[in-house]
Amino acid sequence: MNLLEINTQTWITLGIVAGIFAGAALLIGILILVVGKVFKVDLDEKVTKILENLAGANCGGCGCSGCSGFASKLAEGCGNLGDCHVTSPEKKAEIAKLLGIELTEEEPTVAVVKCKGGAENCADKFEYKGNPTCAANNSLLGGNKACSYACLGCGDCKAVCPENAISVQARLAEVDPDRCISCGACITACPKNIIERIPASAPIFVACSSQCRGKEVTSVCKVGCIACGICAKVCPHGAITMQDNLPSIDYKKCTGCLTCVEKCPRHIIIGRKVIAEETPKE
Repeated sequence: MNLLEINTQTWITLGIVAGIFAGAALLIGILILVVGKVFKVDLDEKVTKILENLAGANCGGCGCSGCSGFASKLAEGCGNLGDCHVTSPEKKAEIAKLLGIELTEEEPTVAVVKCKGGAENCADKFEYKGNPTCAANNSLLGGNKACSYACLGCGDCKAVCPENAISVQARLAEVDPDRCISCGACITACPKNIIERIPASAPIFVACSSQCRGKEVTSVCKVGCIACGICAKVCPHGAITMQDNLPSIDYKKCTGCLTCVEKCPRHIIIGRKVIAEETPKE
């Protein structure tokens, strides 16, 4: 066999091997396209069905940009249905069936601003003249309020509320419980993390977030909690404990007797209006 025949045979062999690899690659590519298309159709259908059952508020409280993003996250198995506080329990049950998961029963909640400072009660440590948002204010030395836990009052929470449930008066935000849908958009927007959810049936809440005590509080705020613990001592049902220098309410034990509201020397335990609505008239 001469050199020419050897080279020819080599090229033929290489061509056959290359053809085999090319054919295999083509087959794998086709399989990937077919499988991807089938699964994409199934995923798209699931997303559509989930989206049909979501509330459609597009509030962003779940951490996604909107309901479509949340639906995709749920369909892919990497979302938590409990992150949506707007969709009704009935609709959530339908979504749970689609996802093949068990739905945990949730108590309705409402957002509250845990602060009573504002312009009237909490001192400023400097005059802020920058971008009129809480985020921008907070980025400068933690904000201009002397209390590092105080509401900055620029209204970032109000700006994102889809139900216009938040008002800002005297640089202090307040949530209207009748309009709040507990979506959580305000919670995400607050750079001070002082907006929280409580049960909608809660008779009281603590309108302070300061973890300081005594003189440190009174030197900057007229109404801030001083961690005296009187509320915990006088509660006849043991519903209050002190945690991080703040009253913590066990709403399963709280009966709404308002003893803590009456005894608080700083008046930062607020009796919610559900008490007035539910108390029988004499």
